[in-house]
Amino acid sequence: MSTLAVRIAKGGLADLPAVMAVMDDSFDPRFGEAWTASQCAGLLPLPGVWLALARNGDEIVGFSLSRIIIDEAELLLLAVRHAQQGRGIGGALLADFASAAIARGAGRLHLEVRDGNLAARLYEQAGYSLAGRRRDYYLGVDGGRYDALTLMKKVGPGE
Repeated sequence: MSTLAVRIAKGGLADLPAVMAVMDDSFDPRFGEAWTASQCAGLLPLPGVWLALARNGDEIVGFSLSRIIIDEAELLLLAVRHAQQGRGIGGALLADFASAAIARGAGRLHLEVRDGNLAARLYEQAGYSLAGRRRDYYLGVDGGRYDALTLMKKVGPGE
């Protein structure tokens, strides 16, 4: 698949309906990974939190939600519309997260991903390594429990 001509732009509360549409399209409800609109809305106004949008023209095709506390940044959510996956958008959002986090003073980047999620390959290719596992972290709609992998990457001078 070819890479789309996407641009990464800052997002905010006004973009929440579009963000939720991307999340609904990209996260399989079986695994319980998606957040609710109220969870996102409650986090967005907090200090150190930022939302990045991947736009193809006027359409939002992906997003990332991140935060930084002191010198540690966390990628809370990253999603790309199902039909647009495999075209470099997730990688662009991940690179933007790292750049924005470093600009805010991060020395370490963290994220969690469901064990078995294909996005784990993207994170591994970007230099993230396994730092831990949260057993039964995600609760699926069928009552099934799924582990979360905690990944970490050191950034900054010398990395």
